[in-house]
Amino acid sequence: MTPETIYQIFLDHPVVTIDSRKIEKDSIFFALQGENFNGNAFAHAALEAGASYAVIDEAEFAIHEKTILVGNVLKTLQNLARMHRQKLGIPILAITGTNGKTTTKELVSAVLSKKYNLICTKGNLNNHIGVPLTLLSLKTETEFAVVEMGANHPGEINELCGIALPDYGLITNVGRAHLEGFGSFEGVIQTKTELYRFLEQKMGTIFINNANPYLAGKAEKVKKVGYTTSKSFDGLEGETVSADPLLVFKALFPKGWLYIKTQLVGSYNLENALAAATIGQYFGIDPTVIALAIESYQPDNNRSQMVVTEHNRLLMDAYNANPSSTRAALENFDHIVAPKKGVILGDMLELGEVSQEEHQKIIDFLSTLKLDLVYLVGPHYLACKTPEQFRHFNKSADLALSLEQQRLSGYLLLIKGSRGMKLETIRPEL
Repeated sequence: MTPETIYQIFLDHPVVTIDSRKIEKDSIFFALQGENFNGNAFAHAALEAGASYAVIDEAEFAIHEKTILVGNVLKTLQNLARMHRQKLGIPILAITGTNGKTTTKELVSAVLSKKYNLICTKGNLNNHIGVPLTLLSLKTETEFAVVEMGANHPGEINELCGIALPDYGLITNVGRAHLEGFGSFEGVIQTKTELYRFLEQKMGTIFINNANPYLAGKAEKVKKVGYTTSKSFDGLEGETVSADPLLVFKALFPKGWLYIKTQLVGSYNLENALAAATIGQYFGIDPTVIALAIESYQPDNNRSQMVVTEHNRLLMDAYNANPSSTRAALENFDHIVAPKKGVILGDMLELGEVSQEEHQKIIDFLSTLKLDLVYLVGPHYLACKTPEQFRHFNKSADLALSLEQQRLSGYLLLIKGSRGMKLETIRPEL
């Protein structure tokens, strides 16, 4: 079956699913394969559950007239997504970066949706499967799309650009994350800036913090629109007013300074909010409307989220963690005034050979801060040399049990760790 024929089937059945347990009537099921499952084996069940077609790549499962046998289901999904993107021809902004890309995606989408019928990446569907699913959710009435792109190995951003074909791009920042896959910090920079190189070839436009030396040096040959956290550089200028703990900042628009009160925790979110303001201004949205959109955005899913419980105030930033984001969160936390302050840190995963060194650096920095308690969760922190007053727990469940037996009260707590540490599970005990 030709790609054009499959695309016509998609137009007649424009709902795509990859989970046979969540079949929508008249959808198309793509039988993807993973390390521990073979989607082909669930094709018949998907059809029985109401799918109109099932795309498979193993002939032995072609036992139904509504199965579509292809060479590779994943490649077919990606090619279909690219074709759909090309047919619609709407502008697409790609966002990547080490830290803050999901928050920035949400802020940018909040701003642009004030002008456009917009679709953006849901959750963190930002990989080689998630990006195609986002593209296939575009409708004929969609006027703009914001697509988040994640990566943990070289070449991945370039691959995703080849599917989404973005017209605009933003790299929030680069930091020491996923070093196990990238090999080095330089590997992170090279991979993230694949977005710049793609847009250079496409004659596209990037949005960039001109004050970031790692990014500025890689953006010399591409058309750019700047923003800056330093008066020494060109672009929409922004400055933190306060972050105690919610970020208030000011931005210098053509008609003067505008103060914006966000619901985001931490001064480290200044760059993310400023990027959204810059993009909104570029696309002709009034600054007061931009400010309203940013102020109205409420973070969730344990990202830069302020949570007030019956006993404590929590700065939940437990969806992801790496040396760069953890250090930034701690520096911000150090400047917040509270009667009692504590930090709960979970291991930073996927750091490879430098894991021990990077965890020790965080411990050493923690030791310089004035904190009433420090709880560390995970074997990587456990292997570090730490002050006697720091408490260790092997996993989040152990900490939750301890908190159940000895409740904390009256604290401002920073909770930060990699997603795999599941620190969000301790929240009910706080």
